[in-house]
Amino acid sequence: MVVLRAAPYPVTVLPQQRLLLQLVAMSGDIAITNVRPSSILWRTLRECVDRGWVEAVQISPGVHRVTMLPAGREVARADEPSA
Repeated sequence: MVVLRAAPYPVTVLPQQRLLLQLVAMSGDIAITNVRPSSILWRTLRECVDRGWVEAVQISPGVHRVTMLPAGREVARADEPSA
């Protein structure tokens, strides 16, 4: 778990959120299908959208484009805490 302190209050970043953000940061925009909207991927995507880290836009029926927003890029670049 990563805690960012640059925000006005500490922001907790869960491992699956960080992984999704790093994937989008490395790949650029990614596409995600609606095959299993209740999957961990979709739950994590919704969490990241709600926090303003990524944007998800439907580009065709059942396919969404995920784009990194500036706040998400900051989270993806943040140092991971040492174990």
